[in-house]
Amino acid sequence: MSTTKTYTLIGADERPHSSPAKGEWGGHRGNKIYGRFDCPSALRAIARGGYVTHRVFFADEATAIAAGYRPCGTCCTDRYQAWMVAQEKGEPWMPW
Repeated sequence: MSTTKTYTLIGADERPHSSPAKGEWGGHRGNKIYGRFDCPSALRAIARGGYVTHRVFFADEATAIAAGYRPCGTCCTDRYQAWMVAQEKGEPWMPW
């Protein structure tokens, strides 16, 4: 029996896979939002008992974007504002 810890991450194809490394970003499957693990909005929702059943994790930001998730307006304000501008112009958006 292996004692190696594994994590379930979502890939660019939106399918879960096991990883030996913890993800760098969290997200909400229903709202298709990704953000930091210390996001005040997500932490409040988790404390109220919500969010957890819809929570997903990503290895990196590029994977979250490739899976169709947008940045959180609370913990990723600059990214979210840039994403909104791109949406209004009908342009693709990347944070880099």
